[in-house]
Amino acid sequence: MLNFFGDSHRMCSGLSRRSFLSAGSLCFGLGGFSLADLLRAEEQSGKKSSHKGLINIFLGGGPPHQDMWEIKTEAPSEIRGEFSPIATNVPGIQICEVFPQLAQRMDKSVVIRSVVGCKDRHESHQCMSGWFPDDLKALGGRPSIGSAVTKLQGSVDPAVPPFVGLASKTQHGPWSNSGEAGFLGAAYSAFKPDGPGMENMKLQSIGLDRLKDRRRLLTSLDTMRRDIDNSGVMAGMDAFEQRALDVLTSSKLLDALDLSKEDPKLIERYGDGKPYKYQYDGAPTCNDHLLIARRLIEAGVRVVSLSYGRWDSHGANFDLVRDHGGKLDQCLSALMDDLTARGMLDDVTIIVWGEFGRTPKINNGAGRDHWAQVSSAWMAGGGMRVGQAIGATNRLGEYAKERPVHMQEIISTLYHNLGINTATNTIVDPTGRPQFLVDHEPIRELI
Repeated sequence: MLNFFGDSHRMCSGLSRRSFLSAGSLCFGLGGFSLADLLRAEEQSGKKSSHKGLINIFLGGGPPHQDMWEIKTEAPSEIRGEFSPIATNVPGIQICEVFPQLAQRMDKSVVIRSVVGCKDRHESHQCMSGWFPDDLKALGGRPSIGSAVTKLQGSVDPAVPPFVGLASKTQHGPWSNSGEAGFLGAAYSAFKPDGPGMENMKLQSIGLDRLKDRRRLLTSLDTMRRDIDNSGVMAGMDAFEQRALDVLTSSKLLDALDLSKEDPKLIERYGDGKPYKYQYDGAPTCNDHLLIARRLIEAGVRVVSLSYGRWDSHGANFDLVRDHGGKLDQCLSALMDDLTARGMLDDVTIIVWGEFGRTPKINNGAGRDHWAQVSSAWMAGGGMRVGQAIGATNRLGEYAKERPVHMQEIISTLYHNLGINTATNTIVDPTGRPQFLVDHEPIRELI
């Protein structure tokens, strides 16, 4: 693990020149590209001044579409399930009873009840990119939307990475995949606050758990900068290395991750999602990750992806939805209100979805099994035409009966909301061939 400690030519702050140079290789994702390499790549790709944001919330495991956004009131008991629909503040649209707060914000939301194009594979890649891991695998695979946005738009602020993955580590690894860089290479991977990169930002053993001691942190940063300047190291660094140092010594990213700076009443409004139930090999229900996501977008991050809960409900489906759904209702409604109060909701798109849906028929364990024929999604913000329910399944929830929406249409809409035209923008792959971001156009009802 690279860190700020070394054993040769120590400066007054305890930072060695060797360690400082090592710190410049702060890793993003699993690759060995340095932060300076990333900044050079961003410079070559060009930057835009606008700052649209995306919060991609992945419900790993496959949430039950018929128990969330489209309750099947006319289906027989072995299919219908235990939940009742409730009215929303948009006439004619009903959703599951476990989402009473979101129901009162339906006028700012969109439910898509007819998502198609998914595969029965427990992985987040399809919700992070619109593609499957096998696509262009020989070249490294297709890049996620966060990596593509990093390539096409670069950083809003040199001290803040454009793409952050908050997904907590899961025993089933694909559920905590924040989105891969694919053929773009490791320089375009997500920055992960709980990964190797964050260890390099813990100056003088000051980690996130000790950020309340602001005086000590600022003293460490000021001393480090002064010692580096006096050593002459700065004079020998190019502009990209200096910008890498800005990231390492700036408190902006750390501040965004520090919830002690928030009003306790706002933190309480989001909740913490505890106790974590039905987690098993999946993600915990970290409500506070949604608050951190808002803080990161506000600090200059373009794309934040995270995993929320473990929705693989082969057993006790209804108990799981009551638990996960109620917690999701709290933090999602809080996020919408928070973004609205800050004037950010029209610029920030929220997407909530999983890799596939669940079987219409309830199994003997009161669960639902995998069902890739159709699934669902919930969206808000981003300047979209909201207050809609798009598509519908048949009476039994088996397939899309009205307006099938391909998963790539959703990804294309996310790109559109970020200011990227998927019909004209391409990314050159390692063979020199331009690759379109997706094969589908944005959802026409939303733009």
